Amino acid sequence: MAGSLYKDDDDAAITDINVTPFVDVVLVLLVVFMITAKLIVARGVEIDKPKTATGGAVQSTLRVSVNKEGQLYVNGDMFVDDAKAVERIKQIAATTDKPKALIAGSRVGAYGNVMRAIDLVQQAGITAIALENRPADEK
Repeated sequence: MAGSLYKDDDDAAITDINVTPFVDVVLVLLVVFMITAKLIVARGVEIDKPKTATGGAVQSTLRVSVNKEGQLYVNGDMFVDDAKAVERIKQIAATTDKPKALIAGSRVGAYGNVMRAIDLVQQAGITAIALENRPADEK
């Protein structure tokens, strides 16, 4: 008798389940999910956020503040020159293993001032950045 792909040596039918098509379908669904998740997360909604109801205290040795006039303060010391501010930030960051920066900006100040502070902190090599907020129930 000739051999067959669908029979064992004892002429019983093979009843094993072929998992390959199932794995192919799951992988295709995974790729579709990953692509659509990136599209959903990339969208943003413009909203006005003057106060926040949530947020907790962040322990940090580095605090960068920007007032409404755009003056930059690093741990309470005012800096006019951005290069000197970056150097001071690097000095403070060198004192800890995992430096974190806490950035505070004026609610009525320009958004660009806060972005400038974030940029200076990143130029100093710090990637852990938190934005300071004011609780909603505080006056």
